[in-house]
Amino acid sequence: MQDITDLSALALSAAIAEGWLDCRSVMAAHLTRIEAINPRINAIVSLRPAEELLAEAEAADRALAAGDYRGWLHGMPFAVKDLSEAKGILCSFGSANYADFVPDYDDIHVERIRAAGAIVIGKTNAPEMGLGSHSYNPVFGVTRNPYDTAKSAGGSSGGAAAALAARLLPVADGSDMMGSLRNPAGFNNVVGFRPSFGRVPSLGNELFLGQLAVNGPMGRSVADVAALLATQAGHDPRDPLSLTDESLSLDPDRDLSGARIGWLGDFGGYLPFERGVLDLCRASLEVFRRLGCVVEEVPPGFDMDRLWQTWRTLRHFLVAGAQAADYADPARRARMKPEMIWEIEHGHGLSAADIYAASLARSDWHRHVADLFTRYDFLILPSAQVFPFDAELDWPKAIDGQAMDTYHRWMEVVIGPTLAGLPVAAMPAGFGANGLPAGIQIIGRSRRDRDVLSAAAAYEKATDWLGRHPQF
Repeated sequence: MQDITDLSALALSAAIAEGWLDCRSVMAAHLTRIEAINPRINAIVSLRPAEELLAEAEAADRALAAGDYRGWLHGMPFAVKDLSEAKGILCSFGSANYADFVPDYDDIHVERIRAAGAIVIGKTNAPEMGLGSHSYNPVFGVTRNPYDTAKSAGGSSGGAAAALAARLLPVADGSDMMGSLRNPAGFNNVVGFRPSFGRVPSLGNELFLGQLAVNGPMGRSVADVAALLATQAGHDPRDPLSLTDESLSLDPDRDLSGARIGWLGDFGGYLPFERGVLDLCRASLEVFRRLGCVVEEVPPGFDMDRLWQTWRTLRHFLVAGAQAADYADPARRARMKPEMIWEIEHGHGLSAADIYAASLARSDWHRHVADLFTRYDFLILPSAQVFPFDAELDWPKAIDGQAMDTYHRWMEVVIGPTLAGLPVAAMPAGFGANGLPAGIQIIGRSRRDRDVLSAAAAYEKATDWLGRHPQF
């Protein structure tokens, strides 16, 4: 009999709804696995007491017996990324400045996950304030890769991705500004989905200028990810830029024959890659060809260094604004990671003209990508420029002999879809000679999230990479 923790989220949901499994058994199985494996990877943090969680699972069983079915996540364990607020559970943001912050409210997407019946068991680990695509922080330490615990799980949704790969959770939420749903998906051989900007509403102090980061789903299958996205998504008046409601139901039988695929690769040699990564990702294009797609290499057609400078300007601006109060307090500033201070101090040097110029460049990039989508149905990129690296590093200092001049330069491959606000499915590309996973980004037209998910499902069906599990 298949272990409970091996079941997909949708299979687990059906088993609970149909009475094949009770919620208490599901919770007990996941807590047992967490107890056995989490100490080795440190994916789940702020875990609530087992007796409380089992009692809530028993209450979910009683509700189900009384005809009170709360939704597809009824009675299922869920851990929220430690950059989102979940009422009554420590939300440290990976920062020593917030090591005792317990919110009395849920973020919007967490409200919706609870309303769908999930039992929030704790949080998943993330880097300090989400900065850097490697999940370590002074509060909880480093999250390790289940395929090789000496390696990074990526970030900032590294805890979520590692927990999924290790079968500690059936499905998970994440967030993405600079690849934080995409890089850890590739590093851990799971699925991550960056929705179109505005698809998943969120609370925030500043509601209008922060148009880079999004919340989204992660899972062990595209179907699970689509189901969670449908729960998270939809307009909320508290988020004025959130999109109106629409169907996100997955087309499981999407025919990709004749679809036009543009391979962006390394942007004509602009981006460095660790040896083996680009070849592995390029080889995944054969899957699309077998599905009947027409695949072409796409020349850059845009000044990629200009795009990088645009990214830096807008990120400096947003981080400096969001962290202004903490930086202004010398005691709190002393507890900030150096990369945070670097972002803030560069942000302080920006003028309004700098921000406007970056917005113009971003607009030019949007027009360039929109033109590409008159010729292609989907664009493909690697999801990272390196394989999972040494977990004891703070960040990779060089790629294939080329020095990285910032803490996030090694993740430059993800900024294009972010700046265009596009939906992206991060899918496995297989395993390198080192046994470590890598991934690709399947990028779709603006607000065509359902199309991207359906294409990702067709790709998943044509491969077996998601069936490969880490061994403990």
